[in-house]
This record gives sequence, C-alpha cells and structure tokens, in this order.
Amino acid sequence: SFRTLLIGRTERLELVRLVSHNTHKRLVSCLQGQLGTDTEKRHKKLPLTGLSQTMQEGGSQLGEESMIGKMMDVCGEAEGKLAFELLQHEMQMEKDILDPLNQLAEVEIPNILKQRKQLAKLVLDYDSAKTRWLQATKSTNPAMAAKVDSLKDEMDEALNKVEICKDQLSADLYNFASKEGDYARYYVMLLETQAEYHRRSLAALEVVIPTIQTQQDSWIEKPAFGTALEEHLKRTNREIALPIEACVMMLLETGMKEEGLFRIAAGASKLKKLKAALDCSTSQLEGFYSDPHAVAGALKSYLRELPEPLMTFSLYDEWIQASNTLDSDKRLQALWVTCDHLPKAHKANFRYLVKFLAKLAQDSDVNKMTPSNIAIVLGPNLLWSKTEGTLAEMAAATSVHVLAIIEPIIQHADWFFPEEVDFNVSGMFSLPSHPPTPDPEPILDRKRPGSMGQDGDSHTPRKDRYLSRPNLTVSALYVVANESITVTETPTEDLPSPDFKAVPQSNVDPTNPVTNK
Repeated sequence: SFRTLLIGRTERLELVRLVSHNTHKRLVSCLQGQLGTDTEKRHKKLPLTGLSQTMQEGGSQLGEESMIGKMMDVCGEAEGKLAFELLQHEMQMEKDILDPLNQLAEVEIPNILKQRKQLAKLVLDYDSAKTRWLQATKSTNPAMAAKVDSLKDEMDEALNKVEICKDQLSADLYNFASKEGDYARYYVMLLETQAEYHRRSLAALEVVIPTIQTQQDSWIEKPAFGTALEEHLKRTNREIALPIEACVMMLLETGMKEEGLFRIAAGASKLKKLKAALDCSTSQLEGFYSDPHAVAGALKSYLRELPEPLMTFSLYDEWIQASNTLDSDKRLQALWVTCDHLPKAHKANFRYLVKFLAKLAQDSDVNKMTPSNIAIVLGPNLLWSKTEGTLAEMAAATSVHVLAIIEPIIQHADWFFPEEVDFNVSGMFSLPSHPPTPDPEPILDRKRPGSMGQDGDSHTPRKDRYLSRPNLTVSALYVVANESITVTETPTEDLPSPDFKAVPQSNVDPTNPVTNK
C-alpha cells in the first residue's frame, strides 16, 4: 500500500540524511583552513602557510653563509606553493562536495520529511471532517441535519488537500530516487578532487625539487675522502687535492724528522677527527700539527679510498710492464713514458706527492724512510689492480711490482719532474718554519738516464740514484683492511748497476725518452 511504501522510503531518507550529515561533519574536520572565510584569511590560517613562513624566517636568521639556512629558505618557498595548492583544493572541495552534501542533509531531505509530517496532519484533518460528517448524517437533530452539506464540503476539501500533499510527497520521493546517482557522485568527486590536488602538488614539487637539488649540489661541501679525484678538483676549483696538500704542508712543518712516518699507525680517534676536518674543507688544522703520524695516516687513507688509484687503473698494465724491464736504464725510460701518460689531474697530484716523498727521503738518516721504505708502505695506496678479489690478494699481486715502480720514481724525482713545486699551491697554509733540506748532490744537468754520464759531463752520474738490487731478501708487511700479508722478493743473483753511456744529443728523440741505441 501507499502507506507502507511511504514509511519505508521515508525511513531510508532519514538514514541517508544521517550518513550525509556525519560525512559532511567529518570532511569539514579534515579541512586545514577555516570553512566559509575569505580566501586571504583562509590562506593565512593554513598550517602549511605557517610552516612556510617559519622556514623562510629561519633561513633568513641563519643567513646565506649557512647551508641549513639556504635549504630552509628554498624549501620553505616550496612549502608555500603546496599551501597554495591546498587552499585551491579545499575551496574546490567546499564548492563541489561539502555544499551539496550539506544541502542534501540539511535542506532537501528535511523538506521531504516535512512533507510527510504535513501529509500525516492533513490525513488527521480529513479523518476528523469525515467523522463529523458521518455523525451529522446519522443525527436526528434538525440543526445537525442542516450542517450535513457544509460538513460534506469540509470533508471533500480536506480529502483534496490530502491528495495534493500525497502527490507532492510522491513526486519528491520519486525525484530523490531519480537523483540518487547524482548524490552518490559526490563521493566519487571527492576522490577525483583529491587526486587532482595531489597531482598538482606533485607537479609543483617536481618542478622545484630538481632546482633545489642542483642548488644543494652546488652548495654542499661533499667529502673529499672516497670522491673521484677529478670530481673533487672540479668542485673545489683546486689543482691539488685538499687532503694531499693539507697533509703535505703539515708534514713539512712537523713531520720530516719523524722516525717511521707512514709506517707507524696513528690513533684511530685522532685519524677519524682529521679525516672529518679535511672532509669539510677546513684549513683550521693547527691541532693536528703535533701528531704527524695521524697526518700521514690521513694521507694514506685518502689515497687508498680514491675510487681509482692516483696512478690509474687504465695504466696498471703499462706500469707493471715497465717495472718488468730488466735493464735499469730502460726501466727508468719506460717508467717515464708511463708517467707521462697519466691524465693531467692525476699527473699533477702524483708529481706533487712524489716531490714531497723525495724531500722526505732526503732525511732518511733521521726518519728511516728511504725511498725503498716509502715505496713499501705507501706504494699499495698509489697503484692497485681493478681485478676483483680481496684487498689483501690485490696487494699481494701488486706489491713487488709497486716497489719496483715507486722506489725509482722517488729516487729520481727531480729527473721525472724537473720543475720546482710550490707545496703551498693554494696559499691556504702557512709556510714551513724550517728551511727545506737541500739535496746534497743536486743534478745540474737533467737528461734522460741513457744520455747522462761520460762524454761532456762534468760530474759522474750518481749510481745510488739508479735501480740496483742487492743480493738481499726484501720483505714487506702490508696491512690492508683486516688482513695482513707478507711479500718477499729474493733476487737470484746480483744485478750490477747500469752501465751509463753518453749518447749525443742529436741521437735522442725529444718526443720519446727511450734512448736510441
């Protein structure tokens, strides 16, 4: 019946009104701005706006000198863009979802429910008019009989009102049923609006994040340890890597007479502190001058932690082949050629380091660090194979060759690199307080070993500056990572010092240092 249908539909309407009301209330609580306020005031009240302002103010307080300050400023500006997107999203959600939901829950459904109450009242009025008319028709009282017609009119009018109200209520119920799909659409629109908001927010972030990351990369002082040499030099606009120059300058000041330099291990905490100081590119290193072993350890660590050794992977085979040359004179020639093949940055830093190590070896009577000893302890940090394997295995495979490569280069540093070196190349460090140790036998005429010696030379070449292998067992202990290995080389026979013969200058190809014989 209509009454049963009406009751069922109005009860469902009441439930729809309730859930719509609760959803609207919860959605309003999700808003970060104030509902219904003007745009400017609403924007100011957003928490993201407050965060943006706080970050930018903090960046201003820290200043341009602070990396944190710079990042707070640019990231705070990005948060401001997110706040704007959030404002647009909430205003759109209020217009397309919140207002229609509120209209449904607080206006449309209540109006239909009022129609039901009105119909119930009209039905009561009709029942009352009908009762009075029936009573009049059955009454024997002439006065009551005279009112039958008027009561009949009242009853008919009341019935007409009931029918009109019933028709209106039915129309409203059918209208609601036909529009239920539209009402359900509000919840889909909620997801679509949220998706659009997140897309716009993501797009805004994708625009600013690469720029911020580029700025960050240009501002951040990346650590020197573990960074490729060329990258470090380019980023810092240096010719010599900071750890190399800093350690050399400190050792020139306080470490040249230190016995066992590069051999004696430094305290782990002091070494860690020095590496951290060098990583942040500070020149305030006065506290480390008193511990030359820590400085030497930091220099060794830097060389070992380079992704590619200072003497490069690409020239590894060439270095090994040069070291295998039996004739000592030709061996030096081959080493010179390989050294000349080093990339510009690697060659400049290798030259700087070799000249320092040669200066260190000049005080070997005091510090016990002869070219051979230096090659033993420092060589594995200058050249190693790219072949996979443990560090100890790599050192074992390379150690004897490295000794035969590094030792003569240090011995003949002024021949390999005749140019003078200004160790304070960047001007960041104070000059050593003690004068440099002079070479007791300076080479007056720097020529290739094959063209030095007898004809026309006023001095006899120093045979001690050329490779010779005494009939001794050379034993070197390498500690690499957590593994210790001992490498022993025992020559099978005495190798005489090379026989140096003068070669006319015209017979020497200046582009190829190998002597033409």
